[in-house]
Amino acid sequence: MLKYHGMDKLLKDLSEIYPDATCELEYGNAFELLISVILSAQCTDKRVNIVTKKLFAAAATPEDFCRLDIGELEQLIKSCGLYKNKAANIKACCRELTERFGGEVPKTMDELLTLPGVGRKTANVMLSVAFGLPAIAVDTHVFRVSHRLGLSNGKTPDDVEKDLCARFEPEDYRDAHFLLIRHGRACCHARNPECGECVLGEVCPSAYTYDGANVSRT
Repeated sequence: MLKYHGMDKLLKDLSEIYPDATCELEYGNAFELLISVILSAQCTDKRVNIVTKKLFAAAATPEDFCRLDIGELEQLIKSCGLYKNKAANIKACCRELTERFGGEVPKTMDELLTLPGVGRKTANVMLSVAFGLPAIAVDTHVFRVSHRLGLSNGKTPDDVEKDLCARFEPEDYRDAHFLLIRHGRACCHARNPECGECVLGEVCPSAYTYDGANVSRT
């Protein structure tokens, strides 16, 4: 169990290390964010941002994507990986947005989950980042860091999401999401976590317990 009495101290310590922790995807509106998040599966945000500069120049609205040839779309997003599945999902998603939602991205979890290519993680990102609603998206970094810190022992992302929502105040969900992601990327790596450099090293129940953990201290 994390040796903190309150989650506000955890957020404070992490925010001092990562004061700019926020969404790293570049987007101009909710629709562009949705497409970017779909593309980000098993792909870095940096790569997605490179791809979407050309992609959104070629197609800016759901209607544009519906008219875009599938082969052209595949070529535009090819470097993101899994491009055939992503292209098919994006086309189907844009068709649904056009036909059922008037070209607008819906603002509820239930409606978002009806869109092709949109799972709970993507829906939570949309609710939190695009619409400012309390939601915590659990990606691989949030899942790993939450377990190591003792914030959750849930076996699925949905279970971890429930545990985190119970621990943090709704107004802190967004910050918690981005701070845990940043910590996972910068320090609490899947392999060779930087335990010796971690601001949470003194309170983390998993510190120095992983093979290859960096145990040096400065």
